[in-house]
Amino acid sequence: MEKLYYDRPYVKTFEGEVLNCSQGKDGLFQVLLDRTAFYPEGGGQPADMGSLGEAAVLDVRERPEGIVHIIDKPLKAGSRVMGIIDWERRFCHMQNHSGEHLLSGIVHKHYGLDNVGFHMGRDEVTVDFNGTLTQEQIEAAEMEVNELIWNNIPVLESYPSKEELSHMDYRSKKELTGQVRLIEFPRGDVCACCGTHVMTSGEIGILKVTGMIHYKGGVRVSMVCGRMAFEDYHKKQKAVSGISVLLSAKPDKVLEAVDRLKEEGFKKDGRIGLLSKELLERKAGDYPEWDGPLLVFDRDLPPVQLRQFCTLLYEGKKGSVVLACSGEEGSCQYALGSSSKDMRELSKVLNRRLNGRGGGSAMMAQGTFQALPKDIRRAFEEEA
Repeated sequence: MEKLYYDRPYVKTFEGEVLNCSQGKDGLFQVLLDRTAFYPEGGGQPADMGSLGEAAVLDVRERPEGIVHIIDKPLKAGSRVMGIIDWERRFCHMQNHSGEHLLSGIVHKHYGLDNVGFHMGRDEVTVDFNGTLTQEQIEAAEMEVNELIWNNIPVLESYPSKEELSHMDYRSKKELTGQVRLIEFPRGDVCACCGTHVMTSGEIGILKVTGMIHYKGGVRVSMVCGRMAFEDYHKKQKAVSGISVLLSAKPDKVLEAVDRLKEEGFKKDGRIGLLSKELLERKAGDYPEWDGPLLVFDRDLPPVQLRQFCTLLYEGKKGSVVLACSGEEGSCQYALGSSSKDMRELSKVLNRRLNGRGGGSAMMAQGTFQALPKDIRRAFEEEA
């Protein structure tokens, strides 16, 4: 099979003969051609898509019998068909794959780290390195890569002999057998690769690192190139502009504005917490002291305040056992507490009777009941 994606990677359309077409168990059709420009999935690069005649090409795989095209309609063996590549998708892959080579090569050259994982996703590319990088180091590598892109250096392809290869310095993720294909960016990288690439680095446009996290003892770097980088910038710029309007701050000052807003929020939360505590103390003070069980219903108390209210009641000796509930008709949060009795067993009993879930310690249990207030009252009076 003639692999046009290597010899002529910029071919968008081609004609080929259908050698075989068979239907798979999934109902789709698997087609072999005498030649193809469709790149099969491999080496971290997704497969090409497009069409063969009237059939849509949904996937492309390399198998022992050749390059298999997964299509949605059958094609007649012996017929000739026109293949059309989804060029926007392919060129995006070429931009990002080439950009990944440059980034991996520069990181390897300066910091001695190897690329041990590469995935080209729909919205970003991830590269895994077998060691850690600082933010300053990855930013320096990113800048050097973009300088090489803007210098528009050539992208060279070669097939050295085994003897030539033994004297060459190049990157490879695994031991190689058979004919090796090298992709070289002068002053940037030399790497064994089976993917498709641009002809000159300028076609990459730009490389932008969008994130870096610790991963399996090393780091995982997220990046985008070319069209994908433009779309990422457009989306983020739109978000920043919207936030800028909401905060009445210039786009380059939104971080400071958010920090101020966050600080103001902390202060408000603290003030609200103090006022809520005062209110709960006043409410608890309205109940007389007594040594029997106490059930209270209150509206719109979040779990934290519900626990606080329950604690204030049983510590204030308003009941030997206190059940505080808050929620809607038929569903509520509860806090169950006592200074003298073990709440674990009582909470289990109430959960069984009231379709509840939850648990806790000897002094306090918490959870939810799926029951009406009258049923909660009856169960609590009978069990407490």
